[in-house]
Amino acid sequence: MNLETDNRYLELPTPTGETIKVLRKSHPRARRLRLTVTSGGARVTYPEGTHPAQVFAFLRKHGEWLERKLDELNLGAKPPPLEPGTTTVIPLRGETVRLVWREGPYPRIEQVDDRLVLTLPQPHRRALNAARGLLHSYLEAQLRKDISRWLARYCPQLGMAPTAVRVRGLKSLWGSLDSRDRVTLDLALAMAPPAALKYVLVHELCHLRIRSHSPKFWALVASFLPDWKDQRDWLRFNGQALKAELSRLVQAPGA
Repeated sequence: MNLETDNRYLELPTPTGETIKVLRKSHPRARRLRLTVTSGGARVTYPEGTHPAQVFAFLRKHGEWLERKLDELNLGAKPPPLEPGTTTVIPLRGETVRLVWREGPYPRIEQVDDRLVLTLPQPHRRALNAARGLLHSYLEAQLRKDISRWLARYCPQLGMAPTAVRVRGLKSLWGSLDSRDRVTLDLALAMAPPAALKYVLVHELCHLRIRSHSPKFWALVASFLPDWKDQRDWLRFNGQALKAELSRLVQAPGA
């Protein structure tokens, strides 16, 4: 596995295609590498002067344990699995919609009123994987529509822009900005209210100018979004359920 670094986090890809963000922190009194997992995410602490390769190797060694512990936190109340032909309810842009299945010649997905209609050919053993792929593409497309609109609005005001915006499943964060000025956003934000997505995007955009969570940084965020605390609190309260929903909809069980 390869790891990418930014100012505060290590990015660990997993075999399931998701990404675990691990907060990195050196400590003058630390005697060994230590990995901890809480509801706030994952954190690795290490003695000052530890070579980055040692930290990377330590995370690789404990990658499966880390993913399992984060899953235990995220999926405490596990929703029913996705099943072809069975109508289910899912969150989308802060609203509740019904996901229904339809038989047709070509795989596709579209929203019709308060329903998300997923069309697949005659049921076969790969129907569930096809459905997950369609859902993943649909959620990312919805997310990118909002992202494009808000980039056009906020980047000119900020006077800076990211070099790229990536969308992927994140285990413990909602977004990040790496050393190459690339923003990464959690796919689960497609299911959150647009205002919550806007907060995460603006948060990461503001890091282009201030790479810390200093009072100046939060003042900059507030200049764009005066209600940013409300959106942060919404994600703290509802976030684990959204991440569980994303796992249910687009990730195969046991993958």
